[in-house]
Amino acid sequence: MKYTVKEVLQFVEGNDVKFVRLVFFDIFGVKKNISIMASELKSAFENGAHISSANICGFDGEDSSDLLLFPDPNTLKVLTWRPQQGAVVRLLCDIRHQNGRPFSGDVRTVLKTAVEKTRSMGFGCTAGLSCEFYLFKADDDGNPTRIPHDNAGYLDVAPLDKGENVRRQICLTLEDMDIKPLSSHHENGPGQNEIDFKHSDLLTAADDYYTFKSIVKTAAASNGLYASFMPKPISDKSGSGMHINLVLTQYNENIFFEKGNGMSKTAQSFIAGILRRAAEMTVFFNPLSNSYARFGAYEAPSGIDWSYGNPKTLVRLLLPNNKRARVDFRSPDPVCNPYIGFALLVYAGLEGIEDGLELQEANEQRRTENGAMLPQSLAEAIEIAKNSEFIKKSLPDLIYRNYLAIKTEEMKKSLQSAEYRQEQEEKHFQMI
Repeated sequence: MKYTVKEVLQFVEGNDVKFVRLVFFDIFGVKKNISIMASELKSAFENGAHISSANICGFDGEDSSDLLLFPDPNTLKVLTWRPQQGAVVRLLCDIRHQNGRPFSGDVRTVLKTAVEKTRSMGFGCTAGLSCEFYLFKADDDGNPTRIPHDNAGYLDVAPLDKGENVRRQICLTLEDMDIKPLSSHHENGPGQNEIDFKHSDLLTAADDYYTFKSIVKTAAASNGLYASFMPKPISDKSGSGMHINLVLTQYNENIFFEKGNGMSKTAQSFIAGILRRAAEMTVFFNPLSNSYARFGAYEAPSGIDWSYGNPKTLVRLLLPNNKRARVDFRSPDPVCNPYIGFALLVYAGLEGIEDGLELQEANEQRRTENGAMLPQSLAEAIEIAKNSEFIKKSLPDLIYRNYLAIKTEEMKKSLQSAEYRQEQEEKHFQMI
């Protein structure tokens, strides 16, 4: 639902809202917020709310200083799990300098710029996400253990699947917050679950993903569990992915469906563009060392290829003979920052259209040998991105430099110290 500033202020006044969380994200997509009293919201809309950039990961640099958060009225959500008396609402924010200039480290602005590029070329783009996560038991103090919630497998049902009620709670909460889940089920791994979402515009899809993660964490905790979005929390079990389903339209028609002809030439070039830049984008879709333990196992991709029906390829064209045809991009994991990820996917696909790229032969045989491969480690992914002119021109310089510099430093410490690697692994398990 779209709101004006006036409507948000009226809603807050008329619904006993006492606290407003102003939410933004660092360059890795880690959610940050400040809480203001409802009486201060009008001032925040008009003048912004102050934050210090020096204490936000990746915000320091030539473009940084004290910054201002400006709430986006269209992102109003009531936090339904908080008390209704003295209610709490959340607003996502745009980040600006003191003079009103947009801050180049604002990842929502990165995606907004990519959306404008799409529109300028005469296209529209929507995304639907399929998100996997694990549920683990918590100890008596609420701390996470490594014991899965159940031992069920793919599409199992109760009583073997113990996650039914948690998924039900998550989906009902999502609906209460005007977010549209499509389906939910148990996945391959013990305690592993998946929830799929209806398509929405790219900015809304990215915004809703973070709301979804908060709801999953809250629902798990209320049931004495811990939800982990770590890509590979159990070394010998299925990893968790965040599949991105894209639909590209032109003149309000789905370009992945062309009656009688299969994919249009434009659609083929769009997919070819994504495949061409896949390796260069990988560090942004798979930002942890743990991310690369997932590749090539179970149905996670390892090659740079596409298909109609092969579940192990990087890109699949789903429902090709249906007006709901869509591209399924399968390498991202739940730690991915979707604002940057969506932007890079769009830029890569549009570049493919501009260059008139030809699409390679589909890989329907489940082969991986002799083809182009995704990076097999975080170190390899970092180096490929560092040498990519595509990445450099697609992202603001502050994000490009800081993201890769921070990841490079993490890799150096990991290579030098087994203790550091273990600490990072445990930190990621407990925080992600």
